Amino acid sequence: MRFSKIFLFLGLFLTTAGLAAQVVGKATKGAFLLKNATIETVTKGTVKGDLLIQDGKITGIGTSVNAPADAKVIDCTGKFVYPGFIDGGTNLGLVEVSSVSLTDDASEIGDIKPFLSSLTAVNPSATAIPVTRVSGVTTVLTKPTGGLIPGTASLINLVGYSPTEMYAGYQAMQMNFPSSGARGRWDRRSEEDRKKDEDKKLKEINDLWAETKLFASISAAKAKDPSIRQTYNPTLEAMAPVVDGSMALMIEVDRDKDILSALKWIKENKVNAVLSGCAEGWRVAKEIAEAKVPVITGPVISIPTRQSDRYDQSYTNPGILAKAGVQVAIRSNNTENVRDLPFHAGFAAAYGMGRQAALEAITIVPARIMGLEKELGSLEVGKTANLFICDGDPMETKTQIEQVFIQGWEIPMNSRHSLLYDEFLERSPGVKN
Repeated sequence: MRFSKIFLFLGLFLTTAGLAAQVVGKATKGAFLLKNATIETVTKGTVKGDLLIQDGKITGIGTSVNAPADAKVIDCTGKFVYPGFIDGGTNLGLVEVSSVSLTDDASEIGDIKPFLSSLTAVNPSATAIPVTRVSGVTTVLTKPTGGLIPGTASLINLVGYSPTEMYAGYQAMQMNFPSSGARGRWDRRSEEDRKKDEDKKLKEINDLWAETKLFASISAAKAKDPSIRQTYNPTLEAMAPVVDGSMALMIEVDRDKDILSALKWIKENKVNAVLSGCAEGWRVAKEIAEAKVPVITGPVISIPTRQSDRYDQSYTNPGILAKAGVQVAIRSNNTENVRDLPFHAGFAAAYGMGRQAALEAITIVPARIMGLEKELGSLEVGKTANLFICDGDPMETKTQIEQVFIQGWEIPMNSRHSLLYDEFLERSPGVKN
């Protein structure tokens, strides 16, 4: 009986989600002229004037933009135009309902599985995608979870009928760095046992690294001499780009001691690394800055890691890191509430980071960290037209996002949330007061 209820719920949910996805509407593409706007370019200050979108790109910004006769003109008088926000760490598209395992494709069985790619599991019709993009978040890094090396994270634009269409040109291998800390209040392991587990995991990583180097050297020799035999190994094949530095390794780590251990390991192995999480990065900000390793931190709207810390320690973390000289991006680390990314940045701005740095932390900085600064993260001629129109500061909850463009597509401004709001605002039949 219990299982039948679960499947009934799942069936109803998927049916409803499918209907919601269908009635959201279709995106349209063409030439669009955004007139008389206040354009927040992020990298080149504020421009008063027009912005032209053609063939998915920004082709003009300024006071004398020549638009084609068939361009759709959007009056932005009194409005603001911002680059689309980039979330540097989510499970969006991989998880539909966190509490229903059948809808969770973020985690697979096994501890070391670098051959798994999150892109293959992305659901373009996920209900949370329209909810997210109408809030100005146009691009997200969706990542696998679970295990020591859960697979590769993929950057996706939030429009498209297939994962391939959504792919935004960046992938990074994920690693959950070994920790000697308690896993939670339920963790009854002694300090000695925790240390043993940490050492065991670190040995697994080092052994994998050494094996991959050997595998790569044999592969290189085989390319010159086909007579050399080599057994196919998908794990080592997938790790090879990480070991040779052509693919970034995104290392999830939070405790200050673990961050220092990770920095030491990165230096010893000459890893092309990005630190993610870094909840206690503020404690070792100087060391991170000296190591010149970028950080994608978050969630910012969170509780402190220790009871002895100030209530606002999570809010101040990005600002302390940035002021120490660390290249800092902000993520939501969420699935259902990725739409709250601008508010994570808003808290960081209010608690020491400053508005401009916080804005950059969800636009140009993640683009730079991913090597996509020529395509995303700011409003410049030649860049991908990921942007939105709003009536105020997007880091403030009262601000309304009025129109979103992703890769030049004019996105329908409704979602499951707005459809439910409209349905119950004008419910029929209903009780008349």
